[in-house]
Amino acid sequence: MKVFLAEYTVCNDPDLAPEGAAMLDTLTGSFERCGHEVITPERPDFEGEIRRLAPESDAGLVIAPDHLIFRYTHLLEQFTHNIGCGSMNAAVCANKPRTAAILARNGIPVPPPAVRGGRRVVKPIMGCGARGVRLTEEEPGEGEFAEDYVEGEALSVSLVGSRVTGNVCEFYSGAPPLPLAINRQEIAISDDGRFHYMGGETPVHPEREDEILGVAIRAMNVLGCQGYAGIDLIAGDRIYVLDVNPRPTTSLVGIAAVMQEEIADILIRASHGEAPGEVHLSGRVRFDRDGRIQRL
Repeated sequence: MKVFLAEYTVCNDPDLAPEGAAMLDTLTGSFERCGHEVITPERPDFEGEIRRLAPESDAGLVIAPDHLIFRYTHLLEQFTHNIGCGSMNAAVCANKPRTAAILARNGIPVPPPAVRGGRRVVKPIMGCGARGVRLTEEEPGEGEFAEDYVEGEALSVSLVGSRVTGNVCEFYSGAPPLPLAINRQEIAISDDGRFHYMGGETPVHPEREDEILGVAIRAMNVLGCQGYAGIDLIAGDRIYVLDVNPRPTTSLVGIAAVMQEEIADILIRASHGEAPGEVHLSGRVRFDRDGRIQRL
């Protein structure tokens, strides 16, 4: 197959480009080991590159910041088979307050909205990589919202959701998502209250592992996510879902380094409703935000 990996930041966002390049390299290597040809955007005109390259591909995947993921995934779906999250589901997940409201209505704990006054977390309604997230007493500005600061361990769960393909659209299959790993996240808070994502460690096995996996799977099911997704959580007095990322995240770089299966094979199989029942991990690694790996 010819696979189009449409990663946005490498050509368009210097700050996030190292992180994007690490994910792109990991995915490219996996697809090539599985015998597929990989093509990627060559110019900053991302929309033009999708229109040029997607039609000649057998499958494609968009990796882009939250505020762009619906637009470019929807475009990709017009030209080729999407092996990532569907554009409509991605649009819901990209809006953090909307996602939190849906999860809360379904009994999944999320940080409560901040009361007026006092310390709270202010974050962009759409954002990634902890950009713009800060611990402050300020009121949120335009395009931001505020939630209570929840104490606990910062974790993420990486999963792959299956789908089935119809004549016109692709739909969530209803099959349980495949957990890949629980990852510990390294989050630093600078003196000015700003959050900084520094990388993480995978796989980890926290004390409440089954509960953490259960919450992540429920969130994935409620939102109908397909393809690779990362669920960010805080393990505190309860397991709180902070964000649902409907796309590959940096944790993928670490997981691929310890997983016996190929992520490319998993993504293709899941896109046809045929994801494997489990994966096999050997060893443990630490990874930084730029995707550099250290074996532990």
